[in-house]
This record gives sequence, C-alpha cells and structure tokens, in this order.
Amino acid sequence: MTLGALLVAIGFNMFLIPHQLLSGGLSGISMMISYITGGNVAWLYLLLNIPVLVWGWFMLGRRFVIWSIYSVAAATLFLRVVPVIHTADDILLGAVFGGVIVGFGSGLALRYGGSSGGFDVVASIVTKRRDLPVGMIIFLLNAGVIAILIFFTKNWDLALYSLIAIFSAGKVVDLIHVRHIKVTAFIITTKTEELRQKLLSHPRGITIIKTRGAYSSAERDMLMTVRTKFEVADLCKTIITIDPHAFINIVETVGVVGDFRRPNPS
Repeated sequence: MTLGALLVAIGFNMFLIPHQLLSGGLSGISMMISYITGGNVAWLYLLLNIPVLVWGWFMLGRRFVIWSIYSVAAATLFLRVVPVIHTADDILLGAVFGGVIVGFGSGLALRYGGSSGGFDVVASIVTKRRDLPVGMIIFLLNAGVIAILIFFTKNWDLALYSLIAIFSAGKVVDLIHVRHIKVTAFIITTKTEELRQKLLSHPRGITIIKTRGAYSSAERDMLMTVRTKFEVADLCKTIITIDPHAFINIVETVGVVGDFRRPNPS
C-alpha cells in the first residue's frame, strides 16, 4: 500500500503535473482545480476522496475502505514530499510514463485489498455487481473528466495527452489487478473427498468428472473449478498440500455464464 501511494505521488509530481496533464479520476479533478485556482493538489485530493470513501464503507466493507483510507492518506503525504520536477521534457513521455507509474501504484493498492481512492472505489463497487475489468471502468469514468478539461481549457492537445496517460494507467491496472480474469482448473486426483471438502470452503463451485487414463486405464476423479487468476497460487498450494501427486491443468476462460460466487471485499 505504501509503495503504491509513493508511486502515485511520483507519477503525479514528476511526470503529469509538470506538463499540466491529468491522471483521471478524483486525482485528475483535483489537478484541474489546482491548475485553475492555484490550490494545493494534495489537500484537494484528500477532500474529494472523503465522500467517496464514506460511500465505499457501506458498499464494499470496512477492510477495503480502511486500506483505501491509508492509501489516500499516504498518497497525500507523499504528494507533499515528492518534488514537482520536469523528469521528462517531452510531454508524450510524461504522459506515457506518468500513466504507467500511476497505474502501477493504483494496481498494487487494488491487488492487496484496498484502492487509491476516487474512481478506484467507484469501479470496485461496479465490479462487485458486474464482472468487468476495473481498468476499463476507470477509463470510461475518466472520459467525463477529459470532457470537463476540454470544456474549461479548450485545449485538445492537453486533453489528448491526458487521455494517453489515463489509458496507460488503466492498462497497467488491469495487468496487476487480475481478479476479473477467470481460469478453469482441471485436477486429477486420488484424494477426491479430501480435496472436495477443502475446496468447497472457498466461495467457488466444483464439478466432479469420472475419467480414465488412456495409458494406464486407471480410473480417476477429475475436479473442475472456475477461479479468478488471482486465486490460482493459493489453489495450487492447497491441492499440492493434500495430494502432492495430483495432476493440475489450468486454462484461461473466455467467459462464464451462470452463478460465479464472488468473495466480499470486507
């Protein structure tokens, strides 16, 4: 969380703010207000996040919001500490690398159970009900921020460079925050009942299929379960602990139709 907040501050102060680019979300709105009024970005960022975090408390649970509050507070502190300097003289480089660094910081916060506040919280509320990529939702929400920027500044170049930064950040968030990516695990085991009981304690369903080896003709049970990519490491660890000789085949799933139980972020 702390590293994520530091990266967000570095992306803002060393790449985006020197070129008066926006990162999108509430941070982008706070930047825009700062450019127009001369206000402090750090304090504007904190104030704008308060109502969103209160909403998240009721919709997403205590644990998620507590970590998000920590992340927002840490980012506010780092925004005051990290100097505003022209790391990249070229505005395109500033947009691309600023977006990548901010996206990496936001993605780390989301991956470890929190967020960097703002539209990350809104996107998390949406993905709780709709199985959509967080980065894509954030990008769509940020289209409104870009529209506001164009309205106030009439500067299409600035808006388009800001869009590059926002797009870069969204792509990096989706690379790091992989909870929306589904995989199907096929597990061939001789310890069906032990594995079944253990895996049913997780919030996912399991199907048991009778199989027979082509070479040995030995009959085995195959367990099929759909998980998120984020859960794969824990799933494999659980399986190997119970049956070290289990055969596991994991494939990425294009889509899931029907009931896919999801954990509560709290």
